[in-house]
Amino acid sequence: MSERRVLFYVQHLLGIGHLKRAATIVDAMTRCGLEVTLVSGGYPVPALVVNARQLVQLPPVGAADLSFRELVDIHGQPVDEAWKRMRSNLLQDTWRRLQPHAVVIELFPFGRRQMRFELLPLLDAIKGEAQPPLVVCSVRDILGGGAKDPARQDQMLQTFNQYFDAVLVHGDPTVIPFGLTFRHADQLGTRLNYTGYVVDPAPTQVAGSRVGTDEVLVSVGGGAVGRQLLEAAIRARPLTTLSGVHWRLLAGLNAAQGTLAELGALAGTAGAGAISIERHRADFMELLQNCRLSVSQAGYNTTLETLAARARAVLVPFAGGAEVEQNVRARILGQRGRVEVVEESDLTPEKLARAIDRAALQPVMSADTIRLDGAQRSAELVSRWIGERFS
Repeated sequence: MSERRVLFYVQHLLGIGHLKRAATIVDAMTRCGLEVTLVSGGYPVPALVVNARQLVQLPPVGAADLSFRELVDIHGQPVDEAWKRMRSNLLQDTWRRLQPHAVVIELFPFGRRQMRFELLPLLDAIKGEAQPPLVVCSVRDILGGGAKDPARQDQMLQTFNQYFDAVLVHGDPTVIPFGLTFRHADQLGTRLNYTGYVVDPAPTQVAGSRVGTDEVLVSVGGGAVGRQLLEAAIRARPLTTLSGVHWRLLAGLNAAQGTLAELGALAGTAGAGAISIERHRADFMELLQNCRLSVSQAGYNTTLETLAARARAVLVPFAGGAEVEQNVRARILGQRGRVEVVEESDLTPEKLARAIDRAALQPVMSADTIRLDGAQRSAELVSRWIGERFS
């Protein structure tokens, strides 16, 4: 088959982690010879590079707050039923125009219940085709807070059974099995495929780079949340054994300009000129590889990039709203001796400083058996499945 087309749908509602992971997988698919259209439903992220045949931006929508119950458009206005119908029609029009051999949907049905208004009509339309495309779910290793509801988990399984051919779980079962947060994992049988963790490939210049050498790197992902950690880190610096080195704080692409200014003023007062505040760095992986120590939240992307870089690390898992994913990940990695953990509810400059000092004394992480080839493995599986179905 000379042309193997894939439609990859992703919806980020608060941070940008879901979109970033999708872009990494799409890049691997493109390099694997698939013609991928990435359909994004969240707010645009101009700094994100997407290596795809095309990027389709649906009218953007996000979450009004940490409850994720209300959807708001790019102007912060609640969306109504007419808006939802309009976006649902655009999504189906995109699918019909592309006629893909595979449709990959990120997270749903194991999350993103808010997007049923457009995903269920799409899946019904796909199911009604004489020769439907392969339908695959792409999901991280740990489900979010809503997964604690048994009835909701039952609905997840029912929807998966009704519409999906396979699920790509971007994790390693020797670290965190999918059944830890999805109680019906065993019922998925051979449709469940662990890919390993999805991590951006390190740039070729990393090995010889000296950027960020011997500094403390503090980051909060996209920056939708995380100001509490950044402020605590600034105040913790003079209390640590690493107060003599440069500290670099990355506030995230979503950080408000006013937040950057306020953090800069605090750093100027408490940091004695040795703390820099930036929004984003394209060479983040180089900074991780060269830093003395990383302090971050425990989101999927940053945590796995930290493990891939083998950096000493302190994790402060975000626990706002009903979220449990970051706490679960941090706890398990802490139990394995990979990181130091400070609970967000327990975060003070003093406790963060003590955790930093403990982490600074740990040996640099050594290579182990955690699989970090999830993007490439995902691309290979989808490519193979397309070949089997449409040969």
